[in-house]
Amino acid sequence: MATSAAARFLAALAGAAVLLVLLGGAAGAVVGHDDDAAAARRTMEEFAGFPASDYRGDGGGGSGGSSPFYVDSDGLQRQIDELASFSDSPVPSVTRVLYSDKDVQARRYIKGIMNQLGLSIREDAVGNIFGRWEGSEAGLGAVATGSHVDAIPFSGKYDGVVGVLGALEAIRMLKRSGFQPKRSLEIIMFTSEEPTRFGISCLGSRLMAGSEELARSLKETVDNQNVSFFDAADSAGYKMHPEELHNVFLKKDDYFAFVELHIEQGPILEKEGIKIGVVTAIAAPASIKVEFEGNGGHAGAVLMPARSPPHIYMGKETFYRNDAGLAAAELALAVEKHVLESGSIDTVGTVGILQLHPGAINSIPSKSHVEIDVRDIDEKRRNNVIEKVHQSTIEISKNRGVLLSEFKIINQDPPALSDKSVISAMEFAAKQLNLEYKLMISRAYHDSLFMARISPMGMIFIPCYKGYSHKPEEYASPEDMANGVKVLALAMARLSLQ
Repeated sequence: MATSAAARFLAALAGAAVLLVLLGGAAGAVVGHDDDAAAARRTMEEFAGFPASDYRGDGGGGSGGSSPFYVDSDGLQRQIDELASFSDSPVPSVTRVLYSDKDVQARRYIKGIMNQLGLSIREDAVGNIFGRWEGSEAGLGAVATGSHVDAIPFSGKYDGVVGVLGALEAIRMLKRSGFQPKRSLEIIMFTSEEPTRFGISCLGSRLMAGSEELARSLKETVDNQNVSFFDAADSAGYKMHPEELHNVFLKKDDYFAFVELHIEQGPILEKEGIKIGVVTAIAAPASIKVEFEGNGGHAGAVLMPARSPPHIYMGKETFYRNDAGLAAAELALAVEKHVLESGSIDTVGTVGILQLHPGAINSIPSKSHVEIDVRDIDEKRRNNVIEKVHQSTIEISKNRGVLLSEFKIINQDPPALSDKSVISAMEFAAKQLNLEYKLMISRAYHDSLFMARISPMGMIFIPCYKGYSHKPEEYASPEDMANGVKVLALAMARLSLQ
């Protein structure tokens, strides 16, 4: 055997030995770590014809060490930077909206890497992308991972992306180590986790989880340019009939487990100096849309004391000042009040959108549009806040003499709990890698929330700079990303062998 071929084989066996030691008894009858390593070493030396200690390769390039079980941090960062270049906003921000030209370029880029890794690739009707490494028992439910690469306007380059490119690097690590999966391993790039274009978060994973309501509503859904969902999909190369949306639905036994790697999007891990977050639950989010209508009028001509109910000012009945803008402002403060009254730090509420019509400085707003996000890991407590918000809209409408033209709960999703078996695999991986970890909840929305409806689910968090996310300052260090990739790879390997 040529020296280079022997070295490559030696690297694979060395990596397999490392994994065997790390995985412990997951693969079956394991006698002991030392015995396994010694046996693997003897096999390597006999086959290669020279001592294993002579091998000093890095297992395939990059910034690794002598073991193939390492993360190519330089390569991973380079891919993150390259993907960030597909953006409709200037550096350092990233804007990549569903079915836009930049979104299509990003999809092509991810499929290119999947192809390089030898994964079998498929796409469903809405553009969820799947890259599969077939296991030795391919008929068993696969172990899946993945995230999203769409980005809200002027955001950062790590949200979601670490969970896609990091997953690809995890597969590359396992292949480099010589690992052979029993259950197939699959990477999913989900369509439109962000609600940027059509106001629907986790569109791809919601459909995968079998949302009939979403499948129906997409037939009438348009963006703010009045482009229908199906026309937008067609422009990106996904031409479909509405009935084909049902083909996206998955069965509950399609996956054995799902694990998502993600930046924390919060400051806890960085502040406490902990390397890994093992997510035990994802908060239950709800979105509310409210619209008020008033009379409007000239900002100077309609006096301030005059508002409904009819008001007598200086002995005369004045004109009504039915300010839809003030109604919206009062509602925003009511949201804050009701959330704080819950008494739990896990209850949060945000007025993320407040639009006024006609939007002129010298015109009293005749219409206001408010969108509210309320989240909690306790569904009952969250729903109680929503009911209080609803009552406040009715009272504000009455007191300010404005019409409550719409109060609509856009979505009211239940919380998701991580599965004990997946938590166990993530904890096992962190312990084997000597990485300190913390059990924690996710207050942010993720595709994992919906994957939990069809598969045992878990999430791995890594620290991010000051907890920043959805802004250009978003950042995760190469070391933290490498730790996350290693935990993901080892957890997936362990689950694959079960």
